[in-house]
Amino acid sequence: MRVIARKTLRDFYEHHADSRTPLEAWFHEAEAADWQGPKEIKNRYPSADILPGNRVVFNIKGNTYRLIVKIHYDTGIVFIRFVGTHAEYDKIDATTI
Repeated sequence: MRVIARKTLRDFYEHHADSRTPLEAWFHEAEAADWQGPKEIKNRYPSADILPGNRVVFNIKGNTYRLIVKIHYDTGIVFIRFVGTHAEYDKIDATTI
């Protein structure tokens, strides 16, 4: 998969250093993946939440952080829509961000 935009992850872990290793691990796994649909994501990440509009919420670092992506399965592109603390996540609408 092609992940857009890695800079969002970097900007986040500059302020939350403990998120760097898990976010980089997620990035490399996503880049190597060939997800054809939500079922494949759930097989690898059972705690991921599948949302309408091809959005997926990943728990990062034991659910300390949340990562929301929008996936275009047909083109193999993953768009990072949000990365934040669990408290920040609670303040947004994950289905529209």
